[in-house]
Amino acid sequence: MRPIDLARVAGLSTQQIRNYADDGVLPPTPRTPAGYRRFDARHRQALLTYRALAAGHGWDAARQIMRAVHAGDVPRALELVDAGHAELHGRRAALESAGRALETAGHEEGAFRGSLRIGEVAARLGVRTSALRVWESAGLLAPRRDPVTGYRLYGPADVRDARMIFMLRQARHPFPQIRPVLDGLRRTGSSDALRAAIARRRQELTERATAMLAAAARLHEYLSGG
Repeated sequence: MRPIDLARVAGLSTQQIRNYADDGVLPPTPRTPAGYRRFDARHRQALLTYRALAAGHGWDAARQIMRAVHAGDVPRALELVDAGHAELHGRRAALESAGRALETAGHEEGAFRGSLRIGEVAARLGVRTSALRVWESAGLLAPRRDPVTGYRLYGPADVRDARMIFMLRQARHPFPQIRPVLDGLRRTGSSDALRAAIARRRQELTERATAMLAAAARLHEYLSGG
């Protein structure tokens, strides 16, 4: 096969095929006496495997996996595959935790009117006031202040956010994972909108898991020499 023949398999340019060959994505490529690259069915299978891996794991991870395979380091390639599945599992667990936290915290909306002091919020959550201050320092909470006393005043939305933080921290989620959940809730302005966003994200993860499954089948066939 010429570079143009292989390029047509995936709708790529011949330069992209040359780049893949130089980058280790494709197996070593023999050349004709005149110096032209000659590809065969093995290169075609490698190209399809790479693109399947990219659909599930992303282009960079797919490149690393194929490089490891062609370097003869199959254990490293499988380690990278496992890491991708573990990362997906972590994202799914975080999403489910956010959904549970939303259902619990959502009851705070309309649960009371007016404002609560920091000690009252801490008592509701069963945490120390110092925890609320840490969450505030991390930029997760922003209660208003009484203009006269300077005391923190938590409205229903603040208490809802604090309960979400508490639930997610109980599930061992770090602050960087919690911030997008709160931002999404504040941006959409309602629990229903965030529930819809969580449902969409859950579907995206399902599609990615399906792509990973298809990629695993491709990789297994490639490694088996099929």
